[in-house]
Amino acid sequence: MPRPPARSRFRRARARTALAAVVALTAGALSACGGTAGADGDGKGSSVTLRVGATGWKEEEALLKFAHLDDTPYQVKWSLFQGGDRQLEAVRAGALDVASSSEIPPVFAAADGKPNFKVVAVRRGNTLNQEVVAPKGSSITSISQLRGKRVGYVKNTTAHYFLYELLKRAGLGWDDIEAAPLDPDKGIAALNGGSIDAFAGYGNAVITAHQRGARTIGSGKDILSGNFLWTASDDTLGGAAERRALADLLARIDKAFAYVRDGRREEYAKLMAAATHQPVDQALEEFTAGEAQRRTGIRPVSAGATASEQKVADAFGDLGAVRRKLTVSEFWSDRLTPRLRTELAS
Repeated sequence: MPRPPARSRFRRARARTALAAVVALTAGALSACGGTAGADGDGKGSSVTLRVGATGWKEEEALLKFAHLDDTPYQVKWSLFQGGDRQLEAVRAGALDVASSSEIPPVFAAADGKPNFKVVAVRRGNTLNQEVVAPKGSSITSISQLRGKRVGYVKNTTAHYFLYELLKRAGLGWDDIEAAPLDPDKGIAALNGGSIDAFAGYGNAVITAHQRGARTIGSGKDILSGNFLWTASDDTLGGAAERRALADLLARIDKAFAYVRDGRREEYAKLMAAATHQPVDQALEEFTAGEAQRRTGIRPVSAGATASEQKVADAFGDLGAVRRKLTVSEFWSDRLTPRLRTELAS
């Protein structure tokens, strides 16, 4: 196949470099908002540095420190983002090695047919705090009342997906609302300021909304699968040392959750409360309810998990948000699975 002209190659290279720079700066700014990356191992015995994303708060970083499992023989640089979609953008641009997200962001990141990443592991987790909320004093009490209303949502995330599914269940279509894509912090500000009538969000955004008097009018807890995906860049998967480090890191996270469940929930709730700005009792209740709904754990990729994301991709195709038919198995890989199984069993 003939190569494109030199000028075309140069333009493409320059565009990729510029995009990487922009996303790197964005990731750095968001990370600075949430604190500098910690949980770095001393690096002894390895020259590997994994740049890993987190959403909401740096839960995994804090969890590893809490469980005394942060002494990794490789470096881990954690960066905080407002959503998994932003993490996948950073992976696409070469500014991040590993992303953690729901099933939705990889669908949009692969929508151009040129993904440079693979889903390599699944975190099973709870689907609480995934809600559509109306502001304090609103007369809206159900999804069916959203017809003609301005509804904020976090685009290309779980909120996008469960809002679409909740509307369908209420006999409404996406065109029946005035959908307003907003980042979580801007969504809460808009909800409180009265510029939107409801907001579909998750995590800290939902916690904050309730603290300010918002009421739940719809929940995604029984719509979402509970599969949260770990995605690695192709470059990261191409290195044996990087694969070993990533498998080890994911297994440490799995063990850290088990450490908390082993009689340390109250102590961990204090850390969680401080990070998410909520009372300790509320944080403990949230963690306990989440583990009761679905115990958190890391799993290798599987046919069932792949099929679950395919269902999500098909839904966004029906919505018209993804314009080409996606076969998600094309950006899933079991390349990490043998090593990950070994680390999880150790």
